[in-house]
Amino acid sequence: MKEWKRIYLSPPHMSGKEYMKVEEAFQSNWIAPLGPLVNEFEQSVADYAGVKAGAALSSGTAAIHLALKLIGIQKDDVVFCSTLTFVASANPILYEQAMPVFIDSEKDTWNMCPLALEKAFVEAKRLGKRPRAVIVVHLYGQSAKMDDIIELCEAYGVPIIEDAAESLGSTYKGRKSGSIGKFGVYSFNGNKIITTSGGGMLVSDDEAAIERCRFLASQAREPAAHYEHQEVGHNYRMSNILAGVGIAQMDVLDERVEQKRRIFQRYKEALSGIEGVRFMPEYPETRSNRWLTTMTIGRGARVHPVDIIDALEQRQIEARRVWKPLHEQPLFHQCPFYTATQEKPTSEILFQTGLCLPSGTSMTDVEQERIIDTLYDILRTRTITPSQATRF
Repeated sequence: MKEWKRIYLSPPHMSGKEYMKVEEAFQSNWIAPLGPLVNEFEQSVADYAGVKAGAALSSGTAAIHLALKLIGIQKDDVVFCSTLTFVASANPILYEQAMPVFIDSEKDTWNMCPLALEKAFVEAKRLGKRPRAVIVVHLYGQSAKMDDIIELCEAYGVPIIEDAAESLGSTYKGRKSGSIGKFGVYSFNGNKIITTSGGGMLVSDDEAAIERCRFLASQAREPAAHYEHQEVGHNYRMSNILAGVGIAQMDVLDERVEQKRRIFQRYKEALSGIEGVRFMPEYPETRSNRWLTTMTIGRGARVHPVDIIDALEQRQIEARRVWKPLHEQPLFHQCPFYTATQEKPTSEILFQTGLCLPSGTSMTDVEQERIIDTLYDILRTRTITPSQATRF
Protein backbone atom coordinates (compact mmCIF):
# COMPACT_ATOMS: atom_id res chain seq x y z
CA MET A 1 0.00 0.00 0.00
CA LYS A 2 1.27 3.45 -0.93
CA GLU A 3 2.49 5.56 2.01
CA TRP A 4 0.82 8.95 1.84
CA LYS A 5 2.10 12.05 3.62
CA ARG A 6 -0.78 13.26 5.81
CA ILE A 7 -2.52 16.49 4.79
CA TYR A 8 -4.21 18.24 7.71
CA LEU A 9 -7.31 20.40 7.61
CA SER A 10 -5.75 23.67 8.78
CA PRO A 11 -2.38 23.26 10.50
CA PRO A 12 -0.31 26.13 11.94
CA HIS A 13 1.89 27.97 9.46
CA MET A 14 4.84 29.86 10.91
CA SER A 15 6.48 32.74 9.05
CA GLY A 16 9.97 32.00 10.40
CA LYS A 17 10.20 35.33 12.22
CA GLU A 18 8.46 34.12 15.38
CA TYR A 19 11.76 32.91 16.85
CA MET A 20 13.11 36.46 17.04
CA LYS A 21 10.14 37.71 19.06
CA VAL A 22 10.17 34.67 21.35
CA GLU A 23 13.91 35.18 21.89
CA GLU A 24 13.19 38.81 22.73
CA ALA A 25 10.79 37.65 25.45
CA PHE A 26 13.38 35.28 26.89
CA GLN A 27 16.20 37.81 26.80
CA SER A 28 14.07 40.37 28.63
CA ASN A 29 12.81 37.63 31.03
CA TRP A 30 9.20 38.66 30.27
CA ILE A 31 8.01 35.07 30.01
CA ALA A 32 4.96 35.20 32.27
CA PRO A 33 1.57 36.67 31.41
CA LEU A 34 1.75 40.35 30.48
CA GLY A 35 4.76 42.25 29.25
CA PRO A 36 5.75 44.65 26.46
CA LEU A 37 5.03 42.17 23.67
CA VAL A 38 1.45 41.74 24.92
CA ASN A 39 0.99 45.52 24.68
CA GLU A 40 2.49 45.55 21.18
CA PHE A 41 0.33 42.66 20.00
CA GLU A 42 -2.83 44.28 21.34
CA GLN A 43 -2.04 47.49 19.50
CA SER A 44 -1.18 45.64 16.30
CA VAL A 45 -4.50 43.79 16.20
CA ALA A 46 -6.52 46.86 17.20
CA ASP A 47 -4.84 48.93 14.45
CA TYR A 48 -5.48 46.20 11.89
CA ALA A 49 -9.14 45.92 12.85
CA GLY A 50 -9.57 49.69 12.88
CA VAL A 51 -10.71 49.89 16.51
CA LYS A 52 -9.34 51.77 19.49
CA ALA A 53 -8.25 48.94 21.79
CA GLY A 54 -7.79 45.23 22.28
CA ALA A 55 -7.14 42.87 25.19
CA ALA A 56 -4.99 39.79 24.53
CA LEU A 57 -6.47 36.77 26.28
CA SER A 58 -5.94 33.04 26.69
CA SER A 59 -8.58 32.10 24.09
CA GLY A 60 -11.42 33.34 21.94
CA THR A 61 -13.77 31.62 24.38
CA ALA A 62 -12.39 33.78 27.18
CA ALA A 63 -12.99 36.85 25.01
CA ILE A 64 -16.66 35.94 24.52
CA HIS A 65 -17.03 35.26 28.23
CA LEU A 66 -15.60 38.63 29.23
CA ALA A 67 -17.61 40.43 26.55
CA LEU A 68 -20.76 39.02 28.15
CA LYS A 69 -19.60 40.09 31.60
CA LEU A 70 -18.81 43.59 30.35
CA ILE A 71 -22.31 43.83 28.91
CA GLY A 72 -23.63 42.90 32.36
CA ILE A 73 -24.98 39.39 31.91
CA GLN A 74 -26.74 37.92 34.92
CA LYS A 75 -28.15 34.52 35.87
CA ASP A 76 -31.26 33.61 33.81
CA ASP A 77 -30.61 36.32 31.22
CA VAL A 78 -31.21 35.45 27.57
CA VAL A 79 -28.54 35.67 24.86
CA PHE A 80 -29.32 35.14 21.15
CA CYS A 81 -26.60 33.19 19.33
CA SER A 82 -25.93 31.76 15.88
CA THR A 83 -26.66 28.04 15.87
CA LEU A 84 -24.27 26.96 13.10
CA THR A 85 -21.00 27.36 14.98
CA PHE A 86 -18.52 25.71 17.31
CA VAL A 87 -19.71 25.15 20.88
CA ALA A 88 -17.29 27.80 22.20
CA SER A 89 -19.59 30.51 20.83
CA ALA A 90 -22.28 29.55 23.34
CA ASN A 91 -20.51 27.89 26.27
CA PRO A 92 -19.70 31.24 27.94
CA ILE A 93 -23.45 31.92 28.16
CA LEU A 94 -23.72 28.83 30.32
CA TYR A 95 -20.74 29.91 32.43
CA GLU A 96 -22.93 32.75 33.69
CA GLN A 97 -25.99 30.52 34.11
CA ALA A 98 -27.82 32.38 31.36
CA MET A 99 -29.98 30.92 28.59
CA PRO A 100 -28.80 30.62 24.96
CA VAL A 101 -31.47 31.11 22.29
CA PHE A 102 -30.32 29.84 18.91
CA ILE A 103 -30.97 31.51 15.57
CA ASP A 104 -31.02 29.60 12.28
CA SER A 105 -28.80 30.31 9.27
CA GLU A 106 -29.75 31.63 5.85
CA LYS A 107 -28.45 30.42 2.49
CA ASP A 108 -26.69 33.57 1.26
CA THR A 109 -23.98 33.55 3.95
CA TRP A 110 -24.69 30.42 6.05
CA ASN A 111 -24.78 32.83 9.01
CA MET A 112 -27.47 34.21 11.33
CA CYS A 113 -30.74 34.74 9.47
CA PRO A 114 -32.16 38.26 10.02
CA LEU A 115 -35.71 36.99 9.52
CA ALA A 116 -35.26 34.31 12.17
CA LEU A 117 -33.63 36.88 14.43
CA GLU A 118 -36.62 39.16 14.02
CA LYS A 119 -38.96 36.30 15.00
CA ALA A 120 -36.91 35.75 18.12
CA PHE A 121 -37.03 39.45 19.03
CA VAL A 122 -40.79 39.63 18.53
CA GLU A 123 -41.32 36.61 20.76
CA ALA A 124 -38.89 37.95 23.38
CA LYS A 125 -40.81 41.22 23.51
CA ARG A 126 -44.09 39.35 23.92
CA LEU A 127 -42.63 37.38 26.81
CA GLY A 128 -41.02 40.45 28.35
CA LYS A 129 -37.57 38.81 28.13
CA ARG A 130 -35.34 41.05 26.04
CA PRO A 131 -31.98 39.41 25.31
CA ARG A 132 -28.91 40.81 27.00
CA ALA A 133 -26.79 40.40 23.84
CA VAL A 134 -26.68 38.91 20.34
CA ILE A 135 -23.63 36.79 19.45
CA VAL A 136 -23.20 36.82 15.66
CA VAL A 137 -20.75 34.31 14.19
CA HIS A 138 -18.93 34.96 10.91
CA LEU A 139 -18.70 31.35 9.79
CA TYR A 140 -15.58 30.02 8.03
CA GLY A 141 -14.55 33.62 7.29
CA GLN A 142 -17.82 34.79 5.68
CA SER A 143 -19.45 37.84 7.27
CA ALA A 144 -23.08 37.73 8.30
CA LYS A 145 -25.64 40.21 6.95
CA MET A 146 -24.58 42.83 9.44
CA ASP A 147 -26.67 45.77 8.21
CA ASP A 148 -29.91 43.85 8.74
CA ILE A 149 -28.76 42.45 12.06
CA ILE A 150 -27.57 45.84 13.33
CA GLU A 151 -30.88 47.44 12.37
CA LEU A 152 -32.80 44.86 14.41
CA CYS A 153 -30.47 45.02 17.40
CA GLU A 154 -30.55 48.81 17.51
CA ALA A 155 -34.34 48.80 17.29
CA TYR A 156 -34.48 46.59 20.37
CA GLY A 157 -31.53 48.20 22.15
CA VAL A 158 -29.39 45.06 22.29
CA PRO A 159 -25.58 45.07 21.84
CA ILE A 160 -23.81 42.83 19.34
CA ILE A 161 -20.82 40.61 20.06
CA GLU A 162 -19.12 39.60 16.82
CA ASP A 163 -17.62 36.13 17.04
CA ALA A 164 -14.95 36.70 14.41
CA ALA A 165 -12.84 33.78 15.61
CA GLU A 166 -12.78 32.34 12.08
CA SER A 167 -12.86 35.60 10.13
CA LEU A 168 -9.80 37.69 11.02
CA GLY A 169 -8.83 39.41 7.77
CA SER A 170 -12.35 39.33 6.28
CA THR A 171 -14.25 42.50 5.46
CA TYR A 172 -17.87 43.65 5.34
CA LYS A 173 -18.50 46.71 3.15
CA GLY A 174 -14.91 47.79 3.66
CA ARG A 175 -14.91 47.30 7.44
CA LYS A 176 -12.83 44.62 9.11
CA SER A 177 -14.67 41.66 10.58
CA GLY A 178 -14.91 42.08 14.35
CA SER A 179 -14.95 45.88 14.24
CA ILE A 180 -18.67 46.43 13.67
CA GLY A 181 -20.41 45.31 16.88
CA LYS A 182 -20.00 46.53 20.44
CA PHE A 183 -17.28 43.91 20.87
CA GLY A 184 -15.31 41.76 18.45
CA VAL A 185 -13.71 38.41 19.28
CA TYR A 186 -10.71 36.82 17.58
CA SER A 187 -9.13 33.41 18.08
CA PHE A 188 -5.46 32.52 17.62
CA ASN A 189 -5.92 28.79 18.10
CA GLY A 190 -3.53 26.53 16.23
CA ASN A 191 -5.94 25.97 13.34
CA LYS A 192 -6.81 29.63 12.68
CA ILE A 193 -5.54 31.80 9.83
CA ILE A 194 -2.80 33.08 12.14
CA THR A 195 -1.93 31.53 15.47
CA THR A 196 -0.23 32.06 18.80
CA SER A 197 -0.68 28.31 19.45
CA GLY A 198 -3.52 29.24 21.78
CA GLY A 199 -5.02 32.61 22.51
CA GLY A 200 -7.64 35.17 21.62
CA MET A 201 -8.46 38.86 21.76
CA LEU A 202 -11.38 41.11 22.60
CA VAL A 203 -11.49 44.35 20.61
CA SER A 204 -13.71 47.42 20.82
CA ASP A 205 -13.89 51.17 20.37
CA ASP A 206 -14.89 51.31 24.04
CA GLU A 207 -11.46 51.79 25.60
CA ALA A 208 -12.83 51.84 29.15
CA ALA A 209 -14.52 48.48 28.59
CA ILE A 210 -11.30 46.95 27.24
CA GLU A 211 -9.38 48.25 30.25
CA ARG A 212 -11.93 46.59 32.53
CA CYS A 213 -11.58 43.43 30.46
CA ARG A 214 -7.87 43.40 31.25
CA PHE A 215 -8.70 43.87 34.94
CA LEU A 216 -11.18 40.97 35.00
CA ALA A 217 -8.77 38.78 33.02
CA SER A 218 -6.05 39.38 35.64
CA GLN A 219 -7.98 37.91 38.59
CA ALA A 220 -9.64 41.29 39.23
CA ARG A 221 -6.75 42.42 41.39
CA GLU A 222 -7.33 45.88 42.83
CA PRO A 223 -4.57 48.54 42.66
CA ALA A 224 -3.20 48.09 46.16
CA ALA A 225 0.16 47.32 47.78
CA HIS A 226 -1.18 43.89 48.66
CA TYR A 227 -3.46 41.43 46.85
CA GLU A 228 -6.91 42.95 47.16
CA HIS A 229 -9.99 41.45 45.45
CA GLN A 230 -13.52 42.80 45.58
CA GLU A 231 -15.09 40.73 42.78
CA VAL A 232 -14.60 37.47 40.91
CA GLY A 233 -11.86 37.60 38.30
CA HIS A 234 -10.36 35.16 35.82
CA ASN A 235 -6.92 33.95 34.82
CA TYR A 236 -7.43 34.82 31.16
CA ARG A 237 -4.41 36.90 30.12
CA MET A 238 -2.07 35.92 27.27
CA SER A 239 1.60 35.28 27.97
CA ASN A 240 4.29 37.59 26.66
CA ILE A 241 5.88 34.68 24.76
CA LEU A 242 2.71 33.88 22.83
CA ALA A 243 2.15 37.56 22.11
CA GLY A 244 5.58 37.60 20.45
CA VAL A 245 4.45 34.77 18.16
CA GLY A 246 1.31 36.78 17.39
CA ILE A 247 3.25 39.91 16.44
CA ALA A 248 5.23 37.98 13.84
CA GLN A 249 2.09 36.28 12.57
CA MET A 250 0.31 39.61 12.08
CA ASP A 251 3.01 40.57 9.61
CA VAL A 252 1.85 37.80 7.27
CA LEU A 253 -1.92 37.97 7.88
CA ASP A 254 -2.83 39.63 4.59
CA GLU A 255 -0.58 37.19 2.75
CA ARG A 256 -2.33 34.29 4.46
CA VAL A 257 -5.73 35.65 3.41
CA GLU A 258 -4.60 35.74 -0.22
CA GLN A 259 -3.25 32.18 0.06
CA LYS A 260 -6.53 30.93 1.55
CA ARG A 261 -8.48 32.59 -1.24
CA ARG A 262 -6.26 31.02 -3.90
CA ILE A 263 -6.77 27.59 -2.31
CA PHE A 264 -10.53 28.12 -2.41
CA GLN A 265 -10.42 29.23 -6.04
CA ARG A 266 -8.47 26.15 -7.14
CA TYR A 267 -10.99 23.87 -5.47
CA LYS A 268 -13.89 25.75 -7.00
CA GLU A 269 -12.48 25.78 -10.54
CA ALA A 270 -11.71 22.06 -10.37
CA LEU A 271 -14.89 20.73 -8.75
CA SER A 272 -17.80 23.11 -9.20
CA GLY A 273 -18.76 21.54 -12.52
CA ILE A 274 -19.60 18.25 -10.82
CA GLU A 275 -23.31 17.69 -10.35
CA GLY A 276 -24.49 18.41 -6.81
CA VAL A 277 -21.36 20.29 -5.69
CA ARG A 278 -21.85 23.84 -4.40
CA PHE A 279 -19.30 26.02 -2.64
CA MET A 280 -19.96 28.40 0.24
CA PRO A 281 -21.05 31.71 -1.33
CA GLU A 282 -19.39 35.08 -0.85
CA TYR A 283 -22.03 37.72 -0.13
CA PRO A 284 -21.89 40.97 -2.19
CA GLU A 285 -19.72 43.72 -0.68
CA THR A 286 -17.98 41.21 1.59
CA ARG A 287 -14.57 39.59 1.28
CA SER A 288 -14.06 36.29 3.04
CA ASN A 289 -10.69 35.15 4.32
CA ARG A 290 -11.81 31.64 3.23
CA TRP A 291 -10.39 30.23 6.45
CA LEU A 292 -11.73 26.84 5.43
CA THR A 293 -12.95 25.95 1.96
CA THR A 294 -16.43 24.53 2.48
CA MET A 295 -18.86 22.99 0.04
CA THR A 296 -22.16 21.15 0.04
CA ILE A 297 -22.83 17.78 -1.54
CA GLY A 298 -26.37 17.55 -2.92
CA ARG A 299 -28.30 14.55 -4.12
CA GLY A 300 -26.91 14.94 -7.62
CA ALA A 301 -23.45 14.05 -6.34
CA ARG A 302 -24.73 10.57 -5.32
CA VAL A 303 -22.47 10.38 -2.28
CA HIS A 304 -22.70 11.57 1.33
CA PRO A 305 -20.08 13.82 3.03
CA VAL A 306 -19.33 11.06 5.58
CA ASP A 307 -18.37 8.71 2.75
CA ILE A 308 -16.14 11.38 1.23
CA ILE A 309 -14.42 11.97 4.57
CA ASP A 310 -13.82 8.22 4.96
CA ALA A 311 -12.42 7.92 1.44
CA LEU A 312 -10.11 10.89 1.94
CA GLU A 313 -8.92 9.46 5.26
CA GLN A 314 -7.82 6.29 3.45
CA ARG A 315 -5.35 8.52 1.59
CA GLN A 316 -4.25 10.37 4.72
CA ILE A 317 -6.28 13.50 3.91
CA GLU A 318 -8.14 15.15 6.78
CA ALA A 319 -11.58 16.58 6.04
CA ARG A 320 -14.49 17.41 8.32
CA ARG A 321 -18.22 18.00 8.29
CA VAL A 322 -19.42 21.54 8.95
CA TRP A 323 -20.42 22.37 12.51
CA LYS A 324 -23.37 20.48 13.94
CA PRO A 325 -25.99 23.14 14.83
CA LEU A 326 -25.95 23.92 18.53
CA HIS A 327 -29.72 23.57 18.83
CA GLU A 328 -29.21 19.89 17.90
CA GLN A 329 -26.48 19.32 20.49
CA PRO A 330 -27.55 17.37 23.61
CA LEU A 331 -25.97 20.07 25.78
CA PHE A 332 -28.51 22.61 24.56
CA HIS A 333 -31.59 20.42 24.12
CA GLN A 334 -33.73 22.68 26.33
CA CYS A 335 -32.77 25.93 24.59
CA PRO A 336 -35.19 27.72 22.24
CA PHE A 337 -34.48 27.82 18.51
CA TYR A 338 -35.88 30.12 15.81
CA THR A 339 -35.96 29.59 12.08
CA ALA A 340 -37.59 31.58 9.28
CA THR A 341 -38.30 28.61 7.05
CA GLN A 342 -41.36 26.37 7.08
CA GLU A 343 -39.22 23.52 5.85
CA LYS A 344 -36.08 21.93 7.28
CA PRO A 345 -33.90 24.57 9.01
CA THR A 346 -31.09 25.83 6.83
CA SER A 347 -28.44 25.07 9.46
CA GLU A 348 -29.54 21.42 9.60
CA ILE A 349 -29.36 21.09 5.82
CA LEU A 350 -25.87 22.60 5.80
CA PHE A 351 -24.74 20.17 8.49
CA GLN A 352 -26.13 17.19 6.59
CA THR A 353 -24.63 18.18 3.25
CA GLY A 354 -21.58 20.28 4.15
CA LEU A 355 -17.91 19.39 3.97
CA CYS A 356 -14.74 21.26 5.02
CA LEU A 357 -11.69 20.64 2.83
CA PRO A 358 -7.99 20.92 3.75
CA SER A 359 -7.13 24.61 3.58
CA GLY A 360 -3.74 25.03 5.21
CA THR A 361 -1.63 27.82 3.74
CA SER A 362 1.49 25.63 3.93
CA MET A 363 -0.17 23.07 1.63
CA THR A 364 1.63 22.73 -1.71
CA ASP A 365 -0.05 22.83 -5.11
CA VAL A 366 0.90 19.18 -5.57
CA GLU A 367 -0.83 18.26 -2.31
CA GLN A 368 -3.94 20.16 -3.27
CA GLU A 369 -3.97 18.41 -6.64
CA ARG A 370 -3.85 15.10 -4.79
CA ILE A 371 -6.93 16.15 -2.81
CA ILE A 372 -8.73 17.37 -5.92
CA ASP A 373 -7.95 14.17 -7.84
CA THR A 374 -9.25 12.06 -4.96
CA LEU A 375 -12.42 14.13 -4.64
CA TYR A 376 -12.98 14.02 -8.37
CA ASP A 377 -12.71 10.23 -8.39
CA ILE A 378 -15.13 9.90 -5.45
CA LEU A 379 -17.70 12.35 -6.77
CA ARG A 380 -17.65 11.05 -10.33
CA THR A 381 -17.63 7.31 -9.64
CA ARG A 382 -19.50 6.63 -6.41
CA THR A 383 -23.17 5.68 -6.56
CA ILE A 384 -25.29 6.32 -3.51
CA THR A 385 -27.26 3.36 -2.14
CA PRO A 386 -30.92 3.57 -1.00
CA SER A 387 -29.83 3.31 2.66
CA GLN A 388 -27.35 6.16 2.18
CA ALA A 389 -29.98 8.33 0.57
CA THR A 390 -31.85 8.54 3.86
CA ARG A 391 -28.98 10.55 5.32
CA PHE A 392 -29.83 13.61 3.24
